Amino acid sequence: MGCLFCNILEGKIPSAKVYENKRVFAFKDINPQAKVHLLFVHKEHTEDLCQLIKQDVSQLNDLFVAIREYVEQVGLDKSGFRVIINNGKEAGQEVWHTHVHILGGERLGRLNSR
Repeated sequence: MGCLFCNILEGKIPSAKVYENKRVFAFKDINPQAKVHLLFVHKEHTEDLCQLIKQDVSQLNDLFVAIREYVEQVGLDKSGFRVIINNGKEAGQEVWHTHVHILGGERLGRLNSR
């Protein structure tokens, strides 16, 4: 079946789209960890952040410009939001297509530190 997010991008798997431009697609996470939990993915497949940076670092710009546009449209820029990129298995990455989590819409707790 291939990459889950590539299948979502191709329309083979349904998603709750919240944003799209020529290079980036964003949709609601199916297992939300906050009132707002979105995933922003680049339409060009890379497995993780390290590969994206090696392959085409401009994709990071595409992702963060899209995030800025979206949060300004819905007002998350005013209330605040969290940006998370899990890179690798031990960091919690479960889908091997680089993606950015956006969490917000409520007061978020502090991250645990060691």
